[in-house]
Amino acid sequence: MFSGPRSRIPGGLWRGVVIPAMPLALDASRRLDERRQRALCRYYAAAGAGGIAAGVHTTQFAIRAPAYGLFRPVLSLVAEELDRADAARTEPMVRIGGVCGPTAQAVREAELLRDLGYHAGLLSLAGVGPDDEARLRHCRAVADVIPVVGFYLQRAVGGPDLSHRFWRSFAEIEGVVAIKIAPFDRYRTIDVMRAVCESGREDVALYTGNDDNIVLDLVTPYRFTAGGRMVERRIVGGLLGHWAVWTRRAVELLEACHAAVGRGEGVSEDLLRQAVATTEANAALFDAANGFAGCIAGIHEVLIRQGLLEGPWLLDPDETLSPGQAEEIARVGRDHPGLTDDAFVASHRDEWLGD
Repeated sequence: MFSGPRSRIPGGLWRGVVIPAMPLALDASRRLDERRQRALCRYYAAAGAGGIAAGVHTTQFAIRAPAYGLFRPVLSLVAEELDRADAARTEPMVRIGGVCGPTAQAVREAELLRDLGYHAGLLSLAGVGPDDEARLRHCRAVADVIPVVGFYLQRAVGGPDLSHRFWRSFAEIEGVVAIKIAPFDRYRTIDVMRAVCESGREDVALYTGNDDNIVLDLVTPYRFTAGGRMVERRIVGGLLGHWAVWTRRAVELLEACHAAVGRGEGVSEDLLRQAVATTEANAALFDAANGFAGCIAGIHEVLIRQGLLEGPWLLDPDETLSPGQAEEIARVGRDHPGLTDDAFVASHRDEWLGD
């Protein structure tokens, strides 16, 4: 049984919160910019996010490479800033760290996260195989170390096809506390939702990572027959790279979705309009037109314009904005100013960048 008990995890995980996927702040020499990395943590806390996910795709998987050696430093820095944020909050922020690679590597990463005080590991199955049984053995090994957030990653960026049968078995692993559903595919999203309903697990939180369907995921009831009765579950929050920018607005959007669900009156036309605008903005941020080649660079572009990051530097110098992407990001900001939080950031940026 994992040593980080379920009781340590803040209740916000199950109620549903905004969890930004943490970008990596680098200087012009492509070294960690600690000042700006801390500022990002402070931004997310001040914006009302309920957690942070670090060491994930948005943080750049290459931080694990010996040439950079940034996995422990970044995860440690984020943990320090979360300690600071939690001191001023009534409920701690949810701390999630990315876990990837073959089983031996994944277990080592899970042990580090546990030792640094993270609540759960977001478990990538990219490259783990070759079949469902092998993947499930891998998941159980990690869940023996730290509570696990499952991750259905879209195929366009290396995610494997995962069957309903896989998710049904995965949901039975005691250490599973949540699933991030991000296949960008309605059929596969339904596979996960049906599997969790059939498992009878009501203590597995369901989060959207479907950047093409964020709002609708958050207001849709998923209903299935399981064990001879009708079972309904909802996706309660989001763990998203998209929400690493304009985070204050993301918090307001999630609150609006929760309120709509709570009223039980259906989804308003205004919320449906926001759904379309959010997806359009994501297409620019994540560079959908070019197969998501500029997805991390697009997030950085917004943070640079807001003054939170100094420049566009990623660990891979060849990873940049696609042609026309900067213009698209500017366009969606002009067309949908209600999605941006530039004024909020401008009024607090110097404070966050301070000591």
